[in-house]
Amino acid sequence: MIRRLYLFDDAVARSWRPFALTRPVGELLFGALLLRSRIERATGLAVEGYLGPAELHGFEEPGAPPVLPPPADHGSAGRILLLSRYVPPLSEGGGTAPSLSFPSDLPPEGVRLVADGSPVGWMLPDSASLPSPHDLRHPESAPPEGVERPREVELPGTLLPDPWTLMAENAGRTHMDLELLFPGGAGPGAGPLPELDGVRRLGPHPVSAADDVEVEPEVVLDTREGPIHLGPGVRVHAFTRLRGPAFIGPDSVLLGGTLERLSCGPVCKLHGEISGSVVNGYCNKAHHGYLGHAVLGRWVNLGAMTTNSDLKNTYGTVRVPAPSGQGEVDSGLLKAGILLGDHVKTGIGTLMNTGSVVGAGSNLFGGEMPPRDVPPFSWGNGSRLTVYRRASFLTTAERVMQRRDVDLSPAMHTLLARVWDGVHGQEEDQ
Repeated sequence: MIRRLYLFDDAVARSWRPFALTRPVGELLFGALLLRSRIERATGLAVEGYLGPAELHGFEEPGAPPVLPPPADHGSAGRILLLSRYVPPLSEGGGTAPSLSFPSDLPPEGVRLVADGSPVGWMLPDSASLPSPHDLRHPESAPPEGVERPREVELPGTLLPDPWTLMAENAGRTHMDLELLFPGGAGPGAGPLPELDGVRRLGPHPVSAADDVEVEPEVVLDTREGPIHLGPGVRVHAFTRLRGPAFIGPDSVLLGGTLERLSCGPVCKLHGEISGSVVNGYCNKAHHGYLGHAVLGRWVNLGAMTTNSDLKNTYGTVRVPAPSGQGEVDSGLLKAGILLGDHVKTGIGTLMNTGSVVGAGSNLFGGEMPPRDVPPFSWGNGSRLTVYRRASFLTTAERVMQRRDVDLSPAMHTLLARVWDGVHGQEEDQ
């Protein structure tokens, strides 16, 4: 039976500040794959779209499915709906075969899918209606009185509880992913990196690489703690020390420094000291400075010597801004650096505190440390933050993207303007 696959963000995923403001959670990197790509591999199906939320309608990125209004009936074939923060296992032997199996006999109302004791979606036959927007946001909700609870099917895998987990569990996930996707250093579109003059190799784990990867002399590839993968078009400059587990996405450039336990998306330029971090696509950290135990959205640019703290002087667990936006919660993590939303920019010498969250579209500069919870589309130095005017933000975003030969599409321009309006109220374009 042909199935159609859709993803959805529940209320927990929509609270994933600062990323959920401008993108579906499934379009975030974890290990060596986007969350969405992981589900596609596990099911053997391409995601046809995200069901809601309305504020993200018009979302566009190369390769990403659209965000669709949930009340519509998206196709007549049987459908599988899965939660975007659900992390299924990958199959052995290259991770290309589907690892999830679904029942073929469905009751008219469908079945509820459960993983690790929590609901992660539904499997619906042709005749069944889609869940309501409320049920998509709260899949754990009990059925109305008098309505029988649907049959449940248990799936393997786990749920990510919060965005800090993307960072905290990324190294282990990257290690597992690379062992499955590139066993022995070989997999689709990649093979073991050959021995190169002047390149020092340490450790027993493999280094997998696409054919067009360039690694200059005086590079150290350290696989003593995990494998390394270099995607298509990656360039590694001299005086780079890359320590696994590490996944370097397509067309990224490592410009020197010590980089360890790292996942980065496509077209990133990285330099300096980076540890235990996830860097989504089209990000620039091309200068000295420390980035530790962080998650960066797309189109982030860090000015020279931008540095964050990721460890308290007391060596206690780090408190982080609460998902509700009110107060703080204990992350339970000894090391927790920063979360930076899409299109965040920092000036030279910017310092950021342990456990900081910087909202999308913010532009920070000056030598004074900003608050640990920076609202979206903020502008300024330290605690003296004002609103980054909508027209100015959009103009800058368009210029930055054009420098990487990417256009800010009309749909994404409208989405970002709508998100700005939702945060600060409407503003006359100037």
